Formats: sequence, structure tokens, C-alpha cells
Amino acid sequence: MNSFKDKINSFKGYDRVTAEQERLQYRKKARKRFAIIAISSLLLIIIIVAAVVGTAASRKKDSSSSTSSNMMSQTDAIKAVCSVTQDPSTCFTSLSLAADPGTVDPKQLFQLSMKIALRELSNVSALPGLLAAKENNTMIKKVLEDCQETIDTAIDLLNSSITATQKNAGGDIPSQDKVDDLKTWLSSVLTNMETCLDGFDELTSASKEKEMMQLALRNSTLLTSNSLAIANKIITILQHFNIPLHRRLLGFPSKPSSDGATGFPAWVSSKDRKLLQDNSSTISFDIVVAQDGTGNERSIAEAINKVPLQSTKRFVIRVKAGKYIENVVIDKKRQNVMLIGDGMGATIISGSLSFGGGSTTFRSATFAVTGSGFMAKDIGFENTAGPEKHQAVAVRVGSDHAVFYNCRFDGYQDTLYAHSNRQFYRGCTISGTIDFIFGNAAVVFQSCNILVRQPMTNQQNTVTAQGRTDCGQNTGISVLGCQIAADKTVTAPTYLGRPWKPCAVTVIMKTEIGGLVSPAGWLEWVPKTPPAATIFYGEYQNTGAGAGIGQRVNWTGYYPAIDDAMAEKYTVGSFIQGGEWLSDTGVQFTLGL
Repeated sequence: MNSFKDKINSFKGYDRVTAEQERLQYRKKARKRFAIIAISSLLLIIIIVAAVVGTAASRKKDSSSSTSSNMMSQTDAIKAVCSVTQDPSTCFTSLSLAADPGTVDPKQLFQLSMKIALRELSNVSALPGLLAAKENNTMIKKVLEDCQETIDTAIDLLNSSITATQKNAGGDIPSQDKVDDLKTWLSSVLTNMETCLDGFDELTSASKEKEMMQLALRNSTLLTSNSLAIANKIITILQHFNIPLHRRLLGFPSKPSSDGATGFPAWVSSKDRKLLQDNSSTISFDIVVAQDGTGNERSIAEAINKVPLQSTKRFVIRVKAGKYIENVVIDKKRQNVMLIGDGMGATIISGSLSFGGGSTTFRSATFAVTGSGFMAKDIGFENTAGPEKHQAVAVRVGSDHAVFYNCRFDGYQDTLYAHSNRQFYRGCTISGTIDFIFGNAAVVFQSCNILVRQPMTNQQNTVTAQGRTDCGQNTGISVLGCQIAADKTVTAPTYLGRPWKPCAVTVIMKTEIGGLVSPAGWLEWVPKTPPAATIFYGEYQNTGAGAGIGQRVNWTGYYPAIDDAMAEKYTVGSFIQGGEWLSDTGVQFTLGL
């Protein structure tokens, strides 16, 4: 560990020394093909072409000297790959130390960058447990336990990302859907590490512990950010090259099925679609939960314990009407679980954990799910702690390809924690006060009712709080075709949201905004301090008494009227690749605007 860091330090400043030389070297070759383009992209494109030409030539020529004349050097290849990252120097030194001699293929270097990040994160994975074992402060111990869970999840996601790149025949780059997966999972790795640090921000006596964890996670965060930047830039550029060697494996998303104005996004199987569309009386359930003893189990937690681990088969649980007062966790080992209730007002999962009651925000969730492929239909989720208990989550979701259909989420502060990965909510009702839809997932809310409640005295309401920390993450909150209104009487100042992190992304589109929303529309995270210029906040064709944009905030990064092309980027089809996985769920959705 120390020797690796020493080697990294010994290479500081390398890129600054040679950047001008390489720029001059490639200027003549690039001038005729591109007029104005960033130097990093120019180098990348020329080197990638050289790599492909060199590879093809090596297959046809016996002469090693002829081959070497067409091949780029490993130094040039690594520098080109790293030029798209936020820290090219660290990227270059880490790859140079780890790469086998002669490795120049961008896909192999990308895979290696993830392995380096995994190694670094694995080296510190035991630290939260070691610190917790020596800690006497109960709340600090709980935050460290959260850190242990989020770091373990991040390690699993890095492993999944590496495995995905190893499964491609011939060592070529992943198909389009796999590229989307990689971007999502690497974004989620960063989110999970940031969640660990967020827990300390809630405490007043954990500065030492936060500093230790922050220092421990610094390298893995930077290295993962580098991998994400490579996935975003290099693979995207390769996909747009007409190079037969790679192009033949670049499958693009199939068109989703549709039914008039609405359709069924493709990342859900036909069986799952049937489950979501059909009446519960026609469905065959794996387990039935009923409080009166007429089912297999009396509690939801007991039913979850019987879900097979790592199953690729859909496991369907019927939850009969009733209020189930329990805290339910579906962990990452239990995948493809579906809960079907008797209606969002009939089947209710209820809890009351809260920060004010001694829980961390992360652990306060009445219902928490990280196992991928989760679906819920016709169920209500609530946290009854009340506004005076501050952060109190009803549902926390870190499941990839998660779907909630005709569900209800009730709470006050921090009701719905859309933590990470890809999520879709259709026909749902969400109520709350402060930041009551928050997190760093790539999430679309479609045809939902968003109800603002009355907070405590001297508090304001903010509907959203988005937490993107790295501007390369493919995350954000998209609200499309919804209604934002008051739940009963609300007199507190109300805003559409506030940027939680420096690269926050939130868009409100074709939504009816009630008159309770302030004319300014949005609120700073730090009072009277404009957010970072790296945010992206936008509105598109909204209606209602609160939709006027004449008096909106004038932040850099806020767009009161985004155009059609930009709006399309935040629809189901584009933003969460809904056409790829939702179609099989059976949830009705609108693919575009």
C-alpha cells in the first residue's frame, strides 16, 4: 500500500512535462480531419485509430518492425485514455504501474482502471469495523456501521463492472446496454462512498472519524472517478467510429414496445409485465403474507427471509390488506423480488425510526431495498415519526432497475431516499416537507402526485434535493407529467428543490405546479449562496399557478425553459434506458416527452 502511494507520488507532474510535445506531434495529422476540438479528444481519437490500424496490420505482416511502426507506445495509449479524466496524472501513474508490458488496448486499460480502484477500496474495507469496535459513542458507531454496508456494496458493484467487461467475446468493448450498466454501477460506487461520509455530517462530534474515513476513501474515490470518466468518454468515442473490428459487437438498444401514447419499457420481462398489469386474483404467488394467519407468513420480514439468495427468477410476494408495523430490509443478495399489495391505502408498511429518535438517516428507512430488479405494486409505505423528529425515511432504494407502480410514500423530512442506480415510479403518491425526494439515483417520476405537507414553524418545504457529486455520474431526478400540490393547507414557503451536491441534476417537465410554490421556484442549499455553476436544473413546459418562470432564480446552471432536445435526455427512454428494461415489467410508461 505504501509502496504504491510512493510510486504514485514519484510520477507527479509527468503529464505537464510532455503535454506540449504530444500536442505538436499530432497537430499536422489532425488538422485536416477536425477543425476545432479539445486536445484531449484529438489525441484520443488519433491514437485509437492508430491502435486499430496497428492491430490489423499485425495480423497481416510477419515483420515485427513493420508492426511496431503502426502500433502506438504504451505510454501514448495510457496518456490518451487518461486525458479524459479529472486527474490525468494519477490515472497515468496508476495504470503505468499496473499494466502488463505492451498493453495498449483502451478496453483493457479501462478494465485495469477498475481493478485498481477495487484494490484500493478493498484495502480500506475493514476500517469502519475496526473503528466501530473501539467507539463508545453510539451514533458514531451507527454511522460507521452504515459505512461498512455502503463500502461493501461499492465493492460488489466494482466487481460486477469488471465481470461485465470480461464477458465480451474477443476482448472487444461492451455492447451499448453494457456500457449503460457500467456507467450506472460506477456512478453508484461513488454514491455509496459519499453516503458513508454524509452520515458524519449529521453529527456534531465525529470530525476525527470523518477525517479518517475521508482520507481512507480519497484514493478509491479518485480512481473510480477516473474509471467513470473513461467509460463516459473513450467507449462513447469508440462507438461512433466506423471500425469493423469493434463495431460488429456494438449492439444498440432495441425499440421498446408501445401501446398508443404509452408503452412498456423493455427492461422488464413479459412475465413481469403481466404481473404488473393483471389483477392479483389471477397471479400465482410464491408466498402470501396475511396478519390474520390466512397466508404463509404473518410478517413481510418473515417472507423476505424465505427469498432464495442470488436468484435470477422472479419471486412474488402477496401482502394482504393491513398495516404492517415493521422495518423491512431486502439486501443485495435477494434479487428480483416483487411485492403486490391490495392497494396503496389498504396494504401499508409502517415504521417510525428517525434521526431525532437516535437513528441515522440511512438506517431510518421503514423499507429499504438494495437487491436488484425489485418491483412493488399497490402498496403504501410510511414513516410516522413526524416533522419534529427531522430526518425520517419511509423508503430507501438502492436497487438497480427498481419499479414502483401505484404505490404511496408518506413522511415529512426525507420521505423517499432514491439512493442510487436506475429507478422508475409510475402513478405513485409521495408526500413530505423538507427534501422529501432526495438521493443520487437516475430516477424518473411519471404521472405521480407529489403532495407538500405543512412543516414545523419557521421551516420551508423543498420537494427535491439531488446529490450528484461527480459531474460524470449519469444520475439525477426527472419529474415528468406529474402534479405538485398541497396536501391540505400549507402556509410554509415551498420550493421545487435545492442542489444538495455540486453537480446536482433536477428537471421538472410537463408537470402541473400548484400556486403554493414560490415564484423563485428553487432554493439555495446554503442560504444566500448561489450553488456551484456545475449544477443542471431545468424546467420544461410546466403548467399551473406556480409554473411561471418570470421571477425564477438566476443561478448559473439553472435553465427556466430547456429546449426539446435537452428535455428528451431526461425522459424514460434516454435517462434510465427505460426502453431496455421497463417493457418487461408491465408498468405503463411514456418513453419520451
